[in-house]
Amino acid sequence: MKLAILGGGGFRVPYVYQALLRDPGSPRIEEVWLQDSDPGRLAGMAAVLAALADGFEDAPRVFTSTGPDEALEGADFVFSAVRVGGLRGRVCDERVALDLNVLGQETTGPGGIAYGLRTIPVMLDIAHRVKALAPDAYVINFTNPAGMITEAMQGVLGDRVLGICDTPSGLGMRVAAALGLDPDRVQMDYVGLNHLGWMRRVLHDGVDVLPRLLADDDLLGSLEEGVVFGREWLRDLGLIPNEYLYYYYFNREAVRATLDAPQTRGEFLLKQQEAFYERIAAASGGAAMEMWRETVASRSASYMAEMKGAPTGEALDDHSGIDPADEGYARVALNVMAAISRDEPASMILNVRNGSTVAALPPDAVVEVPVTVDAGGVHPHPLDQPDLHQAGLMQQVKAVERLTIGAAVTGSRTDAAKAFALHPLVDSARIGRQLLDGYIDRIPEVAAVFSREESSS
Repeated sequence: MKLAILGGGGFRVPYVYQALLRDPGSPRIEEVWLQDSDPGRLAGMAAVLAALADGFEDAPRVFTSTGPDEALEGADFVFSAVRVGGLRGRVCDERVALDLNVLGQETTGPGGIAYGLRTIPVMLDIAHRVKALAPDAYVINFTNPAGMITEAMQGVLGDRVLGICDTPSGLGMRVAAALGLDPDRVQMDYVGLNHLGWMRRVLHDGVDVLPRLLADDDLLGSLEEGVVFGREWLRDLGLIPNEYLYYYYFNREAVRATLDAPQTRGEFLLKQQEAFYERIAAASGGAAMEMWRETVASRSASYMAEMKGAPTGEALDDHSGIDPADEGYARVALNVMAAISRDEPASMILNVRNGSTVAALPPDAVVEVPVTVDAGGVHPHPLDQPDLHQAGLMQQVKAVERLTIGAAVTGSRTDAAKAFALHPLVDSARIGRQLLDGYIDRIPEVAAVFSREESSS
């Protein structure tokens, strides 16, 4: 089988390849095509993968391409991890908002809208290419904002596009570890949108163990979410929110912490990755792999540092992580491929078409919910409906997502201005308009979206 990875020069690619190397099943991926517009990034990642493959006689063969068509043609699966505008675009996503005293974050709030505006046209083009060159392929989308991009691509490819985020699975792993439970015997009752969800029950052999976790000061305090949200708020809610809900529940604190930090997350990553790709250009073999491991360890240790009391870009002393090759997005992605290609049913949390799962949202909306995946596709689990607070927030953010998709497709400034103004983290029509103008002025890929409306008027 052939796997195409769009954005193949990205940092997470070795996680996926390492998981493929460990995959004992059949049929398995035999060809991996890395596609990236930057030849230097491609060469760097190819060197890391070559080092990882050393000693594996049946390692998947790796090919590189700067154009998408060669990578996509005849693919069985397509992984999409594209960053339109690069990290410089992310820095602008953050800074335009922060200059207006609004949250500046990659996927949440106005930064996520700007990211979606410039990314959706590119991903719709990819969807049409997949339809022509690999019509039987499943697209596993990691490109952020994952829910919004998945929903846009489903307009072309239908249910053959599904979105993956490692945050819900990571939450489940952390809860299981805190309680000393086998994660394979734990099921999460989870509902939401991408980066906007709630774990309402944790079932271990059919018994909800979440009340035990919430009642135990030490266990709850050891959980990352206990540090981020505080034990009192988690007990008030009676559930565990996705960590990105910090930006909603503690918006003022998040904005202040980010403004006070010496740099944004995007600025930290831009410096780090520029240095990494410059160094790796002269490295090969084990040296290239070691550089990647050192850099990704620093990257992981500083993730959401401002939420945990550390300056942005600074590692946390108590940071501990699970090997990303064994969990997170690589594990979920490989489980999806095995379930579809080998008919090995697997349950996980994915971004999929709603259907009748969440009554408060349209059937064609993409939601993040527990599903079973098998050779017949993706099957959402029946679930208890979200409460008024959850449903209301989901509806408002979904309305913003749909306005953003519409603006990206048509070039409508009106829809874009409404998307910014109606986002609950902006809550001002005047600031919404200023945000749109700021992103158009500072990000060429965003400006290009609206040049179509101007040229047709």
